[in-house]
Amino acid sequence: MSIKIILFDFDGTIADTFDALVNIANGLAGEFGFKPLTPEEIPIVKTLTARQLIEKSGISIFKIPPLLQRVKSDLRQYIETLSPIIGIKESLQQLKNDGNILGILTTNSQENVRLFLHQHKMEYLFSHLYSESTIFGKNKILKKFLSQHNWIPEEVIYVGDEARDIESSRKAHIKVIAVTWGFNAPEVLAKHNPDFLIHHPRELIEIIRQI
Repeated sequence: MSIKIILFDFDGTIADTFDALVNIANGLAGEFGFKPLTPEEIPIVKTLTARQLIEKSGISIFKIPPLLQRVKSDLRQYIETLSPIIGIKESLQQLKNDGNILGILTTNSQENVRLFLHQHKMEYLFSHLYSESTIFGKNKILKKFLSQHNWIPEEVIYVGDEARDIESSRKAHIKVIAVTWGFNAPEVLAKHNPDFLIHHPRELIEIIRQI
């Protein structure tokens, strides 16, 4: 069965939010009890999974939910300065032209995503937007989203930039395309064995056509 539904992560996959998120996290470090990142630590951070990053930071697991809420809230002020990943809009347009259904499934807030899409005139590209806050339970969100729309896993593919996106897709029994232009470094993504590993948005078009 050919895949018709392509779900995208937002941060790091569609929107270039990495620097903004680092700035926000560093600004909240003192309040939430972890050390801010130095420029020298950035390459190291990209080699860590979300779980490893939390362990390295030393932050209490109980502080994670309020921290995520603050990060999403503070990101609102950066929205107007954020840019799409170079080449992603054109690739999304072609995927839509090819007859695919495009959606966004993210742990960011719907408000942030909608504001970004509106600013860059990208709203029309996506038929679905789903947001729910979690760190390690993205597979449950994927399964819930599929169930709500009566989609079967074979019809869906997920596109994300983190090791947890690969793990969650595996648990949800859907194919996953890992992109190297986001949070995790290519070697980290490769170790988690995604179905596809790509380095530029234009690669999405041929992969989807071939599946």
